[in-house]
Amino acid sequence: MNKPPVIVALDFPDQRSALALVDRLDPSLCRLKVGKELFTRSGPAIVESLTRRGFELFLDLKFHDIPNTVAAACDAAADLGVWMMNLHASGGRRMMETARERLEKRSERPLLIAVTILTSLGEEDLAEIGFSGTPQENVLRLAALAASSGLDGVVCSPLEAAAIRERQGGKFLLVTPGVRPATASLDDQKRVMTPADAVQAGATHLVIGRPITAAEDPVAALEAINKTLSNA
Repeated sequence: MNKPPVIVALDFPDQRSALALVDRLDPSLCRLKVGKELFTRSGPAIVESLTRRGFELFLDLKFHDIPNTVAAACDAAADLGVWMMNLHASGGRRMMETARERLEKRSERPLLIAVTILTSLGEEDLAEIGFSGTPQENVLRLAALAASSGLDGVVCSPLEAAAIRERQGGKFLLVTPGVRPATASLDDQKRVMTPADAVQAGATHLVIGRPITAAEDPVAALEAINKTLSNA
C-alpha cells in the first residue's frame, strides 16, 4: 500500500515538544516536516532523532543564497538522511541547477523541490514587494523555471495545483501547504483547500500542521484526514 500523502508539520518550539507528538505517530501513516524554528533550536539532532524512528523527513529550510552556498547547504542536508528539501525558486535558474547538480553526485539523493509563492501571500502582498500579476501567474512562472532547472517539484498552494499539473505533467511533485479540513481554522493561510480536494486537483503531498498538531487528539485527526483521502 502506498504511504498516505500527509506530511505533518512539526511547528514546535523545541525538540521535546516535537518528539512528544512524534512518538504517538506511525511512520507508515505520514511523513514529517521540520522547519526553521525547530531546526534552529534543535539543529541536526532533531533530524537524526526522527529518522531513527523510521520517518521520512522533509527539511523545510527554504534555502536562498548564492548558488555555491545553496548547493553546499543542500549537500549538508543530504548528509543528514533527509527524504526531501527545498529552496526558493526566486533564487534563479543557476542557483537551482547548481544545487541539483551537487545532489546528483550522490549515489542516493533526496528530493529537491522549489518554493514558488508562499501561501500566506495574496495579490496585494505580492504587489507590495514588487511582483506584478496574480499569485497564480507568479506560481506558474516559477514552477516552470523549477521544472526546466531539473527539480523534482514545487511547493505551491493547492489552488494552483491543477494548473501546474496540466503544464508540468504527472511526475512533477506538488507539495501543498494551505491544506485544511473543512472544519479547521484558516490560521494565517490565505489560499487553502481541503485535503481531498487538493489531491483531486493534482497535489502529491499535503503539508498539514495545526489541524493535526493542535488537535485535542492528533492521532485521531491524522487518521480522519487519511480516511477522507482513501475515500476520495
